[in-house]
Amino acid sequence: MSNELMNKKNNRGVLLGAAFLMATSSIGPGFLTQTTVFTQQLAASFAFVIVVSLILDVFAQMNVWRIIAVSGLRGQEIANKVLPGLGYFLALLVVMGGLAFNIGNVAGAGLGLNAMLGVDPIAGAIISAIIAVAVFSIKEASKIMDKATQIAGMIMIILMVYVAFKTSPPVGEAVANAFWPEQISLYAIVTLVGGTVGGYITFAGGHRLLDAGIKGVDALPQVTKSSVTGIAATGVMRIALFLAVLGVVSQGLVIDESNPAASVFRLAAGEAGYRMFGIIMWAAAITSIIGAAYTSVSFIRSFSPIIEKYYNWVIIAFIVVSTATFALVGKPVMILILVGALNALILPLALGIILIAAYRKDIVGTYKHPLWLTIPGVFVVIVMGILSVMTLVKELPKLFM
Repeated sequence: MSNELMNKKNNRGVLLGAAFLMATSSIGPGFLTQTTVFTQQLAASFAFVIVVSLILDVFAQMNVWRIIAVSGLRGQEIANKVLPGLGYFLALLVVMGGLAFNIGNVAGAGLGLNAMLGVDPIAGAIISAIIAVAVFSIKEASKIMDKATQIAGMIMIILMVYVAFKTSPPVGEAVANAFWPEQISLYAIVTLVGGTVGGYITFAGGHRLLDAGIKGVDALPQVTKSSVTGIAATGVMRIALFLAVLGVVSQGLVIDESNPAASVFRLAAGEAGYRMFGIIMWAAAITSIIGAAYTSVSFIRSFSPIIEKYYNWVIIAFIVVSTATFALVGKPVMILILVGALNALILPLALGIILIAAYRKDIVGTYKHPLWLTIPGVFVVIVMGILSVMTLVKELPKLFM
């Protein structure tokens, strides 16, 4: 095989890996619960929420990935060029958010193994963390990560589509509501956008491509395709889960409020369905552990040559701290509330920085950023900015109650 063909094959693997790293990072335990709960509340109208959120997601990701590729800089480096010191603040938010939510991912992995194999949740969490650590202890960690996220993503999609098919949802009603909903929930749209491309997920795929050396104006067609593929994979998963829940709800079956996502699978396919839920939950959680650790640490690697040198070991330490916190303390509610509120700020802040950088010649050189990306990007920044401030105002008082 010629070097050119080898490079094309390797590039294709990296591009697909970056897409699935972003997609599987967003498809965590919270994704499963959010989608189930909102479908219960909005029924077929949730289809409209999915369509709108996917459109906003695509514009957010395309803007971020393109400017990272053109500039050849990571998010924190771009931010420091836009305003000195801003990159450190952005890195602090991303690392705090990534660490806190990784505690939830570790918990989700434990619950997934419990549903799949009956393993004790804490033991399951520790086993899952060991597997994630093993990925980063291998010399070819990046390639293993790319393959693992692709395989896990495909397994989740196949199982989810199967369960959706089993529940016989009213597809026609869902399609009609996708364009003309009976009710609209702005809160659901914001939650989905924040959960899909917010926090560390905003930069997951872009940083992976940069680490693989895929950058520059010439790489933009590949970068754009990869970013859209990531959102498409997330969308397929979201739609399949939505249809599965809609099928259960439309049959008048009662979903267990204590574990809504697991309940849907059990109602749809009995005990086998519950085991499938375990597989999906575990795959979603462990890929989110990997994605959160990798991306969060990528935000501090450029700040110190020591971190750069021992990059994989810092990622491993990040996973160990998350797991130890869950195993010893459980989910620290106050920290999660605070970081959850701060995390809402990351998308509008990050995307705002990226859009300013897109018009700075000292960052992007002679590259001309298209208006058809800038205008929707500004819209996402304004809407998510206003709603994230509202979230902060609502959530912060809970710390003192």
